Amino acid sequence: MTPPRSQTRSSTPRAVRSPRAETGTPPRGEGRVVIEGVAPEIDAGASPAKRVVGDVFTVEADIFSDGHDVVRAELMFKRADEIRWRRAPMTFVINDRWTGSFTLDQNARWLYTIEAWRDPYASWSRDVAKKRDAGQDVSSELSEGEAMLRSVDASGADADAHGRLVTALEAHPYRDPARLDVLLSAETAALMSRLGERANLSRYPRMLPVVADRPAARFSAWYELFPRSQSDDPVRHGTFDDVIGKLPYVRDLGFDVLYFTPIHPIGRTNRKGRNNSLTAGPDDPGSVYAIGAEEGGHTAVHPELGTLEDFDRLVVAAREHGLEIALDFAVQCSPDHPWIKEHPEWFEWRPDGTIRFAENPPKKYEDIVNVHFYGQSFPDLWYALRDAFLFWVERGVKIFRVDNPHTKPIPFWEWVIREVNERHPDVLFLAEAFTRPKMMKKLAKIGFQQSYTYFTWRNLKAEIAEYALELAGEMGEYYRPNFFVNTPDINPVYLQTSGRPGFIVRSTLAATLSSVWGMYSGFEVCEATPIIGKEEYLDSEKYEIKAWDLDKPGHIKDHIRALNRIRRENPALQDFRNVTFLNAWNDNILAYAKWAPDKSECVFCLVNLDPHARQDCAYEIPLWEFGLPDTGALEVEDLLLGYRFRLHGKTHQIALDPNDRSVAVWRLKKQG
Repeated sequence: MTPPRSQTRSSTPRAVRSPRAETGTPPRGEGRVVIEGVAPEIDAGASPAKRVVGDVFTVEADIFSDGHDVVRAELMFKRADEIRWRRAPMTFVINDRWTGSFTLDQNARWLYTIEAWRDPYASWSRDVAKKRDAGQDVSSELSEGEAMLRSVDASGADADAHGRLVTALEAHPYRDPARLDVLLSAETAALMSRLGERANLSRYPRMLPVVADRPAARFSAWYELFPRSQSDDPVRHGTFDDVIGKLPYVRDLGFDVLYFTPIHPIGRTNRKGRNNSLTAGPDDPGSVYAIGAEEGGHTAVHPELGTLEDFDRLVVAAREHGLEIALDFAVQCSPDHPWIKEHPEWFEWRPDGTIRFAENPPKKYEDIVNVHFYGQSFPDLWYALRDAFLFWVERGVKIFRVDNPHTKPIPFWEWVIREVNERHPDVLFLAEAFTRPKMMKKLAKIGFQQSYTYFTWRNLKAEIAEYALELAGEMGEYYRPNFFVNTPDINPVYLQTSGRPGFIVRSTLAATLSSVWGMYSGFEVCEATPIIGKEEYLDSEKYEIKAWDLDKPGHIKDHIRALNRIRRENPALQDFRNVTFLNAWNDNILAYAKWAPDKSECVFCLVNLDPHARQDCAYEIPLWEFGLPDTGALEVEDLLLGYRFRLHGKTHQIALDPNDRSVAVWRLKKQG
């Protein structure tokens, strides 16, 4: 890497006044070296690419000029808070395509751009060497080379090197061929690369951003629960201490993020009863999303859960178990939220003086009201919400799952995420937005580090493969998918009708296709009792305290534990952009491979998508990716069942029976 240059020289001609200068636009001569087709570049630099700390960030561009002069290019990069650019050389690949890279060694926002120029010394040395080798007279060219060497402005160590080269040059008589040997030496080439003229210097007109998040942004496993249900007694409200008692269980399953639904005081006005009833009984706890009561709002905890000091102890205990706490952040209020009295201008009121409740016609949410982001509430409401995030960050929370961000203004999210991340770059935001594709993409572009997806509704072989490849393609530059297999709001039809095999299938797909996945408590015991005709749970935990029997027969805890172990042990499963779908000649069996960064091995999965019947098929293993012929062989380790064998040849046969096993997860390696 060359150090930043204090001054760049260019041979672009100076403008000369001419009689024609008064007519038309005078020529400037810029842009002789063309830089275009830069990748990644998202929305002309308006949105950052996303990576994690430690990634080698590679940039490509088309770079060329007229004629045959040698072109050089450098990738320029710096943290957004740095003044000086750092530089890395770019190399020619093919067809005017160039590439360069640098390491994102800090959790920060970075900037990058490209400079390219014509290199007179490199062009001269290439051409003069050809002429000399052809036996032609190069005495004139020798003078040109000497002039270029003598003209450089060197200092420090470069001045010493420059002096040695000039001395070596003058040790030989004028026009002695030995002088050409000095000018064509590797040492001279290195010096001139650093200090030589950069003719027709061009810089790409945009500074492009890339954000390096901490690794948990791309690789983590989430477990969701309701803290109030952790007493194991449906008539006793759970506490933070009860949650502490569940930490070993969650960690034993292999999860590293423990996500809580809202933990704030719950309003009493229009409180919802069981199964979303409009009438609550005296003991009904209400919906956790009806945030706020006389005890406080978004910076308070439900008194039956405990105190803020109890919450602090929970955060510390979770960390000691290798778990991180993620909080649900819902920008909505119960009619009892303190903000309504303190800041009535933040809410919408009807002409008759009543507050406007939240609606999504024909749905009505009588127990919540929405804030108004503009008008008299701007900007005070924005600052209050930012400060609520910062309040929890100061208490050790570094991950937020944001409820329904697509129903709030994009400028607010762009601003508040930048405000939080500039102070705490390690804070992560997950967008819970199941909505129009362009809105979901935009939320990711403006700052959300993770996003919910349509995975829940992708069940057929073709649509799963198509969606995974879409996420891994251009979207993979800015959109990190979190594959939740279920949520308190979503009880998928597939799970309602599949029985235990379907839960194994969906958890395997989520844990191996995406590097971030999650499940809502109850999934491990295959809970899917629905409200008939709806993707909703009967006796939903959103409206009552539950006591789960997590050891009941038929649970899949061992499978989930194995999946999370396999993910930790295999780098191939720690990214979502490296998937390859392979031939399996049965529309019910999905075959795919995920590759380790060094391509030395891969994790190969076969999944029977039919939870009701045995499926047989012929399938291919990717011998060609290992540089092997169709008759080659690979070593196989069954990562779920724990045995090893060898596969000879490209095509094989398998049967996957839901009564025995619905999935196979293998590690493939080249022999020896």
